[in-house]
Amino acid sequence: MATGGSILPKTLGDLDVAGKRVFLRVDFNVPMEDGKVTDDTRIRGALPTITALREKGARLVIGSHLGRPKGKGFEAAYSMEPAAAKLAELLDTEVVFAHEVVGDEVTELAKELPPGGIMVVENLRFHPGEKTNDPAFAKQLAALGEVYVDDAFGCMHRGDGSIAGVAELLPGGVGLLVQKEVESLGSLLTTDNRLERAPFAAILGGAKVSDKIGVIESLAKRVDHLFIGGAMAYTFLEAQGIPVGASRVEEDKLELALSLLEKCRNRNVKVHLPIDHVVADRFAEDAPAEVVTTIPDGKMGLDIGPETLAAWGGVLASCRTIFWNGPMGVFEWASFANGTRGVAEMLAASTGFTVVGGGDSAAALAKFGLQDRVSHVSTGGGASLELMEQGDLVGLQALRR
Repeated sequence: MATGGSILPKTLGDLDVAGKRVFLRVDFNVPMEDGKVTDDTRIRGALPTITALREKGARLVIGSHLGRPKGKGFEAAYSMEPAAAKLAELLDTEVVFAHEVVGDEVTELAKELPPGGIMVVENLRFHPGEKTNDPAFAKQLAALGEVYVDDAFGCMHRGDGSIAGVAELLPGGVGLLVQKEVESLGSLLTTDNRLERAPFAAILGGAKVSDKIGVIESLAKRVDHLFIGGAMAYTFLEAQGIPVGASRVEEDKLELALSLLEKCRNRNVKVHLPIDHVVADRFAEDAPAEVVTTIPDGKMGLDIGPETLAAWGGVLASCRTIFWNGPMGVFEWASFANGTRGVAEMLAASTGFTVVGGGDSAAALAKFGLQDRVSHVSTGGGASLELMEQGDLVGLQALRR
């Protein structure tokens, strides 16, 4: 298995960018409403890299995707223009916006940028070649820059044209955000500091066991404790013959769940499953919530219970390293949010190294105002899980060529 250090490509400090055009891939896939950015967190996340490149005199051509357009041309709802305007506001500087993704006019605009100048191109996914990593499209993107920098960690598990294609055509490396992600998550993969890291706990939640199979198998080789909550816990409980009522269960994954539990036992990994539950008679925000230790027929588990939190808290308090991905229940609904909130508070209270693997976990952490009290919050749920599972990412591999 690769370590965090060995998988890291060149970084900003290794690149000669002075006076050069840099094609910078960012993740500006931000929430929008009525043509306005409603949450600029991801744009702010790219500012350190943008600022560092501008200070070196680089001319920045910035590309990102937004949403899931059809890939057949312009769609107003997915235009990058509002994100470009927000970037100009945050930097208090002019940002040129190109109304096309690639083409002669875009290339000319890029060449006219002064040192420190910034241009944002239109949504990369408007072009069909982005998702298919079409070589001709990658070549057109590469023509916009002389150096390539990838700071879009949340997209680095995808072999898109702007991720894998351009990286093979230009000298390049990763931005500051990606560097921090790889160093933080990569430190959980290396065996070099195994004793310093122990006890190491992983907390996994979410809906489906099938989404986390590889991650569980990978973590079973590294952790001392594995905590499983969320809807996926009910597949593990059902597999052991424990009543789960009407809770969500992946019937075709019961044997797999038993196999994963066996692998953990063989590696002396202690698996912690819920011992009590917050249940309701239907999946609805206004459904009356009830705490039970045994789920009756007709009721479904929608959160872990207080006894579970207390038991888990005692173990987690002794852990030096904690990785968390996936909510413990339907945290968006107040009646079923206590489990997820409790886990978030345990990470916030920990004196060890705590990593939250993006996605819903990061959203929950932000909802409870605890995002500044963990060691690292990943900006990419899917990318962080793939890195934990595979030990590498397509985008990193392309840059290490």
